[in-house]
Amino acid sequence: MLAAVGLLWAGLMALNGRIPHGFGNLGSLFQTLLPWTGIAVPVLLGLAAVRRSRLAAVAALVPAVVWAVLFGGTLTDKSTGGGDLTVVSHNVDEGNPDPAGTARALAAVDAHVLALEELPTDSVEVYERALAGAYPHHAVRGGVGLWSRYPLKDVAAVPIMPWTRAVRATADTPRGPVALYVAHLASVRVHPAAGFTTERRNEAARVLAAALRSEPLPRIVLMGDFNGTSRDTALAPVFSALRSAQQEAGDGFGFTWPAAFPAVRIDDVRVKGITPRRSWTLPATGSDHLPVAASLKL
Repeated sequence: MLAAVGLLWAGLMALNGRIPHGFGNLGSLFQTLLPWTGIAVPVLLGLAAVRRSRLAAVAALVPAVVWAVLFGGTLTDKSTGGGDLTVVSHNVDEGNPDPAGTARALAAVDAHVLALEELPTDSVEVYERALAGAYPHHAVRGGVGLWSRYPLKDVAAVPIMPWTRAVRATADTPRGPVALYVAHLASVRVHPAAGFTTERRNEAARVLAAALRSEPLPRIVLMGDFNGTSRDTALAPVFSALRSAQQEAGDGFGFTWPAAFPAVRIDDVRVKGITPRRSWTLPATGSDHLPVAASLKL
């Protein structure tokens, strides 16, 4: 039985992209937690030792091999130098008790562009005052905003939801125009009866993907809180069109949430027509998310 469980678990890991998003959206939930599936290996090995079963021990190594194939490259440092555009994205948390401190921490990174999500209306002025000196150009629409060292034009909300959770702008950089997108996809919840509720998030992702497909500029930077990971195939409409800076130029998983004990990476920087050189997470602020940063080559 232990051997069968080990082989079944390895199969689920290897074929995670084919787990259906049917009842309870179990596919999305499994894919979100995929990096943690390796925990099953020491558990199975321990049980095999208790039962003194060589067959179970050998079978427990199969998910270990699958995990190594899936994530072995993630654990290597892929960062390089030579970036000429540094961006930071941060869900600042509407319940953040210290928005001014968060703004100062972000400004200290000395990035060219800041993308902020979950901006509470009563704290927008706090961020504007704290960031005005370093970022002369900014645009806020609803709960998302962009702060830039370079001029912003063609600023427009992207209607991914009934209320504004995404915005698009063109940044006039010294190396030419770049389309900047900041997005905050709908939150997901886990309910005992309904399972992993992702329908609203998935619909927002489809609308955002359509906007990205119609983008006329060849260079795109998408920053935000996607409430889902790169492995979640339900978000493929967005993620398949752009490359993850963390996957191409990061070191490790770069988990961002929850800030107290990061377990998943739901915040990311993704690009098209641009080369990621480095991707990393920043120290915790007053938010329940960690900020993410990326150095890009235009």
